[in-house]
Amino acid sequence: MLAFIVRRLGTMALTMLCLTLVVFFMVNLEPNLRKLSISQLDMRSSDAHIESWLQRNGYRDNFFVRYGRWLGVVEKQPNFNAEGQPVPRFSYCNEPAEPHYGGILQGDFGCSTKFKTTVAAKLFPALRATGILMFWVMVVMVPISLLIGILAGMREGSRTDRSLSVASITTTATPEYVSGVIFTVIFASWLGWLNGSAASATGPGGITFYNFTLPVMTMAIYGIGYIARMTRASMVEVMTQQYIRTARLKGLSFSAVVVKHALRNALIAPFTVIMLQFPWLLTGVVIVEVMFRYQGFGYTLVEAAGNNDIDLLLGCSLVSVAVVLSTQLISDVGYAYLNPRIRVQ
Repeated sequence: MLAFIVRRLGTMALTMLCLTLVVFFMVNLEPNLRKLSISQLDMRSSDAHIESWLQRNGYRDNFFVRYGRWLGVVEKQPNFNAEGQPVPRFSYCNEPAEPHYGGILQGDFGCSTKFKTTVAAKLFPALRATGILMFWVMVVMVPISLLIGILAGMREGSRTDRSLSVASITTTATPEYVSGVIFTVIFASWLGWLNGSAASATGPGGITFYNFTLPVMTMAIYGIGYIARMTRASMVEVMTQQYIRTARLKGLSFSAVVVKHALRNALIAPFTVIMLQFPWLLTGVVIVEVMFRYQGFGYTLVEAAGNNDIDLLLGCSLVSVAVVLSTQLISDVGYAYLNPRIRVQ
């Protein structure tokens, strides 16, 4: 198992390197660089002024040199003012005014040109806010979906099974932006529960019913249906196994058979599905956070993309890749431990 984990970690590092290289290339295309320079200068800046700014800030250097600087394996060079004195690229990031190594490997994610601060100062608080949101989504989503899936799979074809299956398919088929609007209409227009909280939804510093509870409900309702369907399918398969029939023939009650024999084996497959919900939550949270103005990771990603904030975009992409690969590794290892028949060779 240890050798398997080490190999997977090596594969993860190589995958992250390749994906970040692709993202770095995409965000450093010429239109993005021109938009970035215009946002830092003036809309009426001439082409010569724009080109001078790009060259002065290192955006005209060799592509792999710039990628190496972002990683932290190539030395960063300062800018020079009109008197020939070295000055930092961005004064609001407190960058050294002399050559230095500063990149991902040194814990330096760069400077956010949109928010006028370091990427770390903007990214990590946003990640924390999204982490809180995702935690409560999982707290709501996992128990309810497992309960629905188990109840539906215990008696295949029953009225309860059909009703819960239809409800699960309906929630899964409803996108987040649709269910979010529906919840807003229900609680704002019909019930009047918001009471102005939508206007004061300013993010993690001002959590309200509108910008926290409704996002949790919107994201959980979609995932509940998906996990419930997978749990039901697993439960139906387990209930037809020979050892379940043997337990019933021994005189055990139906509830004892379900709890002691079927439940543990039925939860092996849903465990993998639950772990893979984390990458989905990162993509779903972009829509939900923008819709409800919850200033977390998704909101920050949209702001960075809309303002050509290159370093912040790269930081967000690095976090996304790390989360996806980490959850896949945890799901593989956890599946091997939960299922004794699985052995890593």
